[in-house]
Amino acid sequence: MNKPIAIDLPHNIGAEEAKRRMRNGIGRLKDHIPGGGHVESGWDGDRMNLRVQAMGQEVSGHIDVHETKVRVELMLPAMLSLFAGQVEGLLRSKGAEMLEDKSGKKG
Repeated sequence: MNKPIAIDLPHNIGAEEAKRRMRNGIGRLKDHIPGGGHVESGWDGDRMNLRVQAMGQEVSGHIDVHETKVRVELMLPAMLSLFAGQVEGLLRSKGAEMLEDKSGKKG
């Protein structure tokens, strides 16, 4: 059975900067897939549609960029659903790192 994952990644860098970082970072996604993989993405407004193929499996989903959060929704195929916790943890840590405000401003 397929397993949905949905997480919110809060940020304070604004929607446009978050989109820019997502655009620039999506190419590095395959570096985090054991054995490599194929990543396809495309934008429709503030939504990035995503498809990742690796090890005979396909993960599809989308990323919605908002002013103060990024929402990631993925559908893991049955075989990968066993690793949902690890996938979610990786998304949270790498996503937070990507969306971190590095300007030094507080507030």
